[in-house]
Amino acid sequence: MQTQTSLRVDEKSFAWWKPVLFFAVVIVGLWVVKWQPYYGKAFTAAETHSIGKSIIAQPEANLFKAAWDYAMVYFLAVWKAAVLGVLLGSLIQVLIPQNWLLRTLGQSRFSGTLFGTLFSLPGMMCTCCAAPVAVGMRRQSVSMGGALAFWLGNPLLNPATLVFMGFVLGWQFVLIRVIAGIITVLGVATLVQHWVKDQPQTTDIPQPVIATAQVQGNFLQRWMKALWNLFWSTIPVYIIAVLVLGAARVWLFPHADGMVDNTLFWVIAMAIAGCLFVIPTAAEIPIIQTMMLAGMGMAPALALLITLPALSLPSLVMLHKAFPAKALWLAGGLVALSGAIVGALALI
Repeated sequence: MQTQTSLRVDEKSFAWWKPVLFFAVVIVGLWVVKWQPYYGKAFTAAETHSIGKSIIAQPEANLFKAAWDYAMVYFLAVWKAAVLGVLLGSLIQVLIPQNWLLRTLGQSRFSGTLFGTLFSLPGMMCTCCAAPVAVGMRRQSVSMGGALAFWLGNPLLNPATLVFMGFVLGWQFVLIRVIAGIITVLGVATLVQHWVKDQPQTTDIPQPVIATAQVQGNFLQRWMKALWNLFWSTIPVYIIAVLVLGAARVWLFPHADGMVDNTLFWVIAMAIAGCLFVIPTAAEIPIIQTMMLAGMGMAPALALLITLPALSLPSLVMLHKAFPAKALWLAGGLVALSGAIVGALALI
């Protein structure tokens, strides 16, 4: 009863300029970082049937140079989206009323997961750039199902990636990605929500569910505190993990002609490797294109089609303070299983 009263008071006292500012940042940020660049890239994909070289091409023998070279290419590709992700993840904590999120993404029922999936579609972010937003959601008490669906839906159901994929790999890949992607996003988020006990997220950021918190403290101070906490809890481990995987890419994705053939062993191996490795948005397309030209079979290619964009070791590490460890292990395992099943079906 007290919570419901607080929510009603919050609705009356909340400054409406705050959500207006938040959505303005979302629209402008996504237009600059995602929507406008991807519009032009779609024409390039249609004309050339390519969106660039594979990010794992030309591996170095020296591990340190391999790590550094990959990290430079990767961060140059994602830094704008990463900045936007951290910005939105902090702003959602101080500009959006908590009860708005609780009524949609906060629900532990399937509707919360469905809302998370729908809200992910305009974002078009890679798994690591969407992670700070998911952390911000969790700090506003969004359910695990809703936050996971948003996080997984961004890379797996990215409309721009689907368009690029159709022009480069073929529209049959798009159909498989859409069907398997929807099942994976909704299935993983729902199962994690059902099997893992949710633990309320605690934060020292004033929560908008309490009416008095809305007027206490300067907005800029509260936002800077949220931004600082989010940055230090996600970015340093993110950078380290990317460097480690940059050095390990030679073993994760062998390029020997005909080495990755159409067998169940390679389906499982690529499903696991895809869950570990980190890539920019849509980079799975040139990676799969390059590896198939080198002799990779269709079945392991389909496993990568699902697992490579869905999540990565760095993105899982970025979420370690926002989700129970069991939830992250389960999410990673279920995504790997989903990729393995999709690949195995191609062997039948």
